[in-house]
Amino acid sequence: MNDFVTAFATAFDLIGRLDPQLRDIVLLSIEVSLTASVCAFLIGAPMGTALAVYRFPGRNALIIIVNALLGLPPVVVGLVVYLLLSRSGPLGSFGILFTPSAMVIAQCLLALPIVMALVHRTTASLWATYGDLLLNDGANRFRSIWSLMNIGREGMLTAFLAAFGRAIAEVGAIIIVGGNIQGYTRTMTTTAIALETSKGDLSLALGLGMVLIVLSTTVSGVSLFLGRGLGDRR
Repeated sequence: MNDFVTAFATAFDLIGRLDPQLRDIVLLSIEVSLTASVCAFLIGAPMGTALAVYRFPGRNALIIIVNALLGLPPVVVGLVVYLLLSRSGPLGSFGILFTPSAMVIAQCLLALPIVMALVHRTTASLWATYGDLLLNDGANRFRSIWSLMNIGREGMLTAFLAAFGRAIAEVGAIIIVGGNIQGYTRTMTTTAIALETSKGDLSLALGLGMVLIVLSTTVSGVSLFLGRGLGDRR
């Protein structure tokens, strides 16, 4: 029990004095996850809206696949990205394996189905309500994509924050493609928390865990607050 209390006290001390190692790990985690979330949103939001607007052969199958990929195992994504970026892989010439860029790619691929699925669910109902009106006003289906995204901005925000939550808490992919290099690719989740726990450094692991919980809570709070604000403006 004394060891547990001591670990918590040391963890609070590390957070309070902004321990450089803890700070660097947290900042890198936020930078990688935020970049991956933005990339996933910029790609996935228009694609998810297009699935709601356009009708084409295989559309229903594609929607099923996107929703199935919500449970995509992170280690599988990490392995695929590793094979693509390794020296013998098709993208090996870029030399970005075991760098933050590779971690961003892996997290982006994990967050992309979440954005597409959530945006599609939001815009499908909006298209049923406003689709005929938009087309009658002279907007073609391509232009309607941006109109629907603007109307459903509350759902867009939810999709982005869900993507960020998936990225910041990701477990397996980044350790495969990032290599867990101290001071360069070591992030909060398994690469740091699990490593420090295995080494017996519970204070640093607890400190990182507390920061991760605070970040997750903050994301949920921001989502609720901004969602209500956007809802009141409609």
